[in-house]
Amino acid sequence: QVQLVESGGGLVQPGGSLRLSCVASGFTLDYYAIGWFRQAPGKEREGVSCIMSSYGSTYYADSVKGRFTISRDSADNTVYLQMDSLKPEDTALYYCAAREGDYGFGPRNWAAGFEYDYWGQGTQVTVSS
Repeated sequence: QVQLVESGGGLVQPGGSLRLSCVASGFTLDYYAIGWFRQAPGKEREGVSCIMSSYGSTYYADSVKGRFTISRDSADNTVYLQMDSLKPEDTALYYCAAREGDYGFGPRNWAAGFEYDYWGQGTQVTVSS
């Protein structure tokens, strides 16, 4: 059974850090591009970051560049999102998603949710003092 499970969310003060994990079961993440998305109440879902299956190319939303880092651990079949210098506006439900292969996929469409094949259930991140 194909499944993605996110973890690592929680409550953190502004300026703090969290590391989100996306663990895959039923398939090997190495062959998939993995995206992180978020959705805040009353707002549309937003692409946060993506790591491609080949060469490990990464993409980030302008709002998180320089603060968030996406990485892949093949041995653990896990993709991480390290989030530093968190701001209240980062508060949202964070999802990971998987897309098989990189063909036709890149800087122009990595943030398009319909491109992805599998989705996790999400982990809540709240940034507040």
